Amino acid sequence: MNDQIQRMKVLGAGIFSLLLAMGVARFAYTPLLPVMQAQAGLGLAEGGWLAAINYGGYLCGALIASLISDLVLKDRLYRIGMVVAVLSTLMMGLSTDFTVWAVSRFVAGLSTSAAMLLGTGLILNWLIRHNHRSELGIHFSGIGLGIAGCSLAVALMSTWLDWRGQWFAFTAIACVLLVPALAWLPAPDRSTTTKTGQAMEDRPPSALFLRLFMAAYFCAGVGYVISATFIVAIVDRLPGLAGHGTLSFLVIGLGAAPACIVWDLIARRTGELNALILAAVLQIGGILLPLTVGGLVGAIGGALLFGGTFIGMVSLVLTMAGRYFPTRPAKMMGKMTLSYGAAQIIGPAVTGWLGGVSGTYAGGLYLAAAAMVLGTALLLVLKAVERRDLRALAASGSAPA
Repeated sequence: MNDQIQRMKVLGAGIFSLLLAMGVARFAYTPLLPVMQAQAGLGLAEGGWLAAINYGGYLCGALIASLISDLVLKDRLYRIGMVVAVLSTLMMGLSTDFTVWAVSRFVAGLSTSAAMLLGTGLILNWLIRHNHRSELGIHFSGIGLGIAGCSLAVALMSTWLDWRGQWFAFTAIACVLLVPALAWLPAPDRSTTTKTGQAMEDRPPSALFLRLFMAAYFCAGVGYVISATFIVAIVDRLPGLAGHGTLSFLVIGLGAAPACIVWDLIARRTGELNALILAAVLQIGGILLPLTVGGLVGAIGGALLFGGTFIGMVSLVLTMAGRYFPTRPAKMMGKMTLSYGAAQIIGPAVTGWLGGVSGTYAGGLYLAAAAMVLGTALLLVLKAVERRDLRALAASGSAPA
């Protein structure tokens, strides 16, 4: 019983860290963007730059995570990152200077990578070391809860607080989230065995598998970032749906909150790669539904499908990466995230160009769907490579990862 309580506290630390770093420090900016544009003098171009700077901070954090192997250092940087998440939120309300906001968004991106990669790696290491299922669905529910919670918070606070007051309110929320995010995560154990004495060994995938995996994850990044960035604007411009874009963003969060737990259960029955392929196919439907079906039903249905699949794919990919490297899970997680993050810079840029040519962001959704089709094809090839690698391992007498 004590072990199960400790497990829930560790997973709780992960949920609160994602609520803090992904929800407050990163995604509060999305629903607050139009408020800041209306009240704080933030221009359209500057708003886009702040989003890009945030992605840049996240990518820098992913690069750092991919280079670090020492668990104690990862733990220290994770804890610093959680404090930085609070400070970056506070900075947004302290000034109207674009440079201050830019610094805030960059360090908020760093804090996001601390939660997503360092924190996730530490939690997965703890689960494996204590002979629990190496699944992260409960942990990653914090992302969906963060998206939905921030959307609801802004909707409620906008009636009685201005943009600055809302950032200060989010800072107070962040201080509350900081306590369990730090207190419930134990110090890392650097021993080479689990609690039952089983050796913890890294079993990296083949070079071909890793290259294909990173390429497929890049495609998933394109599919994610275009929809996540432009879905509010696209839905607002669909016939009869003006003002419903924020609702679709809320539904994405509500769909994402339980999704990772569901995808863990699916992966137990089908295997991770089959689960990833299924999630990718459903995500294609979620991306295209607002354009092909139309109306509020298409917008809400697409948001639910998209929210229920994009975060499931992230959870499955990072779980797989951690299983290949149980002693240093953030290493491969960081590499995969660099691929995913590169797509988050390229995707919006191409979509913006298409929007300038056509006068609508709708072409971006077709681009996102096409990228997901390519990513799905790569995952099917990856299954064949996995079978080849398993046969090679069996022939050499090595156990699979």
